[in-house]
Amino acid sequence: MVHPVARTPEEWSKALAPRGERAFVAKQVFGWIHKRGVLDPARMSNLSAKLREGLVAEGLGEIVTTERVHRSADGTKKAVLRLHDGATIEMVLLPSVSGRGSVADLDADSAVADDEDEEPEEIAPSVIRVTQCISTQVGCAMGCVFCASGVAGLKRHLGAEEIVGQVLAGRALLEGEEQLRNVVLMGMGEPLHNYDATARALRLLTHPEGIGLSTRRVTVSTSGLVPEIERLGKDFGGQVALAISLHAADDATRSAMMPINRKYPIAELMAALRDYPMPKRRRITIEYTLVAGKNDSPEQARKLAQLLRSLRVKVNLIPMNPIEASDLGPSADGRVLAFQRVMTDAGYSCFVRRRRGDDVAAACGQLALLGAKPKVKGFKKEAPESEEP
Repeated sequence: MVHPVARTPEEWSKALAPRGERAFVAKQVFGWIHKRGVLDPARMSNLSAKLREGLVAEGLGEIVTTERVHRSADGTKKAVLRLHDGATIEMVLLPSVSGRGSVADLDADSAVADDEDEEPEEIAPSVIRVTQCISTQVGCAMGCVFCASGVAGLKRHLGAEEIVGQVLAGRALLEGEEQLRNVVLMGMGEPLHNYDATARALRLLTHPEGIGLSTRRVTVSTSGLVPEIERLGKDFGGQVALAISLHAADDATRSAMMPINRKYPIAELMAALRDYPMPKRRRITIEYTLVAGKNDSPEQARKLAQLLRSLRVKVNLIPMNPIEASDLGPSADGRVLAFQRVMTDAGYSCFVRRRRGDDVAAACGQLALLGAKPKVKGFKKEAPESEEP
């Protein structure tokens, strides 16, 4: 049964028809939830008292509770959210920033879809664009050695209502001139491992009667689940922006860092990316975490440049953010810049991800389950207590 928060307007219409409600009421209910972020039926003032009582009986109410908010010195906010069963997840709000650093020249907007095929937006100069990074699972089954989310393994999938609920909670935390502009599914969990809930959440987030995000402003990041990449392309016609957590250009290195590569090796992944249906002037984002001494040499950069030759991509380099569960660390600045130089000389748009929120463990790869016990040492990791993808 579909949770009330996860219903489309069409599903609301079917659900309310036996009550004798007219079609426009379904849009009103959907609008209250998704456009206004109101989950308490008592506050839905243009609905009848009888209907509001019925919505309460159906279980419509708060999906996630914001337990605490950690504020970084750079303006990043990380929220710890409590779910109905007591589990916790983390999500991050990243306000856009100006300025450039020597190895930190990518702001939050650059982590998402290209805007080359869009008309310039009319946005007031005072507006602060915010990118929200949300989770799709409690924990993660992928076991990537540089990421804290999978330390405790996968505990459970999130429902579509819990994925969308993070965006509703995030909007409530916006301050002043901040506006939510982009949503990236790059938090805890592998979005395509939880495909059905992820796909429903994408439809809800981009529905014009609700939050109404453009599909080009919603990015799905995956470690490389080939069948689900193909499914995403077919279901959304390539309109949803795609980011690939690649992190290595050869199978031996990638399998050591990312166990999923043993199931879907690089050749299969590259074939799926070549077949992904994208609009003109749009590119797939390649995420590449630079781990000191493991995947950061100029030779590996040349391998990466050759591997991506047939694809329309941009490359985001991410110096590894330290996590408690691992003794791995980030590449030195000189090593990062040398890697970037190889990629740009080869003709790629290649950026270095600005480190954001690391003082509150909100940076890429640092989101984790509360109380998760470290299991990672170097490239060796105990098998997580989780289901197979």
